[in-house]
Order: sequence, then structure tokens, then C-alpha cells
Amino acid sequence: MPSSPPSDAALDERLRLIASSYRCLTGKELIPSVEVAAPALRRAMWELPRAIVAHGTEADPVFFYGNRLALQLFEMNFGEFVRLPSRLSAEAPAQEAREKLLAKVAQQGYVENYSGMRIAKSGRRFMITDCTVWNLADELGGYHGQSAVFVAAP
Repeated sequence: MPSSPPSDAALDERLRLIASSYRCLTGKELIPSVEVAAPALRRAMWELPRAIVAHGTEADPVFFYGNRLALQLFEMNFGEFVRLPSRLSAEAPAQEAREKLLAKVAQQGYVENYSGMRIAKSGRRFMITDCTVWNLADELGGYHGQSAVFVAAP
């Protein structure tokens, strides 16, 4: 498991989009300030004590980000995680409920207090709780995917 977040300009822009979309939609701060320089933002998102994941807009959306805690929960390294279709983060029986949630988020902008079962690479199941899922939108309203922040139930 890497001790530092991956670094590239495109991902840094997506991290800024994750934080700014969260603030715009919920009125809350995901991290203390979304206006920090890229290295500080990258580190703050990576080390947040809540899991952060985000997927893009593909027909079968694929994760493009998971922070350190998310990678630990899903038992993957960053390279594996960013090739994972997000629907596969839930087992088949839970995928329908997940799809309904994402459709609701697409319509409303965000949903809070979601909980649901997820599955790690090893097959270990874990419950995510206190989850907020939101749309990723730029300042012009362009849609770029969805993100979630959550904790895992003990």
C-alpha cells in the first residue's frame, strides 16, 4: 500500500472537482480548504480518515480515485482500483440497490446517510455507513461522474 497519493496534473484537477462539488452541493467542507495547492490537497484527500472514491462517466463507470482508506477497505492498490468498474464494488444482489441510489444522486445532486454492503478483492464483505454520494460537476455545470465519502462499520 503506497504511503503517498499518486501524483499527476489530471488527477489533481479531479481531486479539486471532488472537493469543490461536495462543498457546492452539501454546503460542507470535505477537507479544511479546497483552495490549497495541489500537493497539499492531494495529501489531505489521501489521508482523510474517511474513505473517498470517485468514478467517471463511462457507460459502465470505472473508479478513477480511491484514497488510502478506500484502498485498504477494498484490498487493492491504486492501479487495480482505477480499473475497477464501480458496480463491482457491490455484490450482484446489492447492485440493484446501488444503481437506484446512483440514479437518485444523479437526479437530486447528492444523497446523505446511505449505508450498504460492499465487497473487497478477497471476497470479504464490509458495510459502509454515514455515506454521502454526490455528483461531480464543474463550475459550468458539466457532469464528470460521482463521488462518495464513507466510513466502514466495525
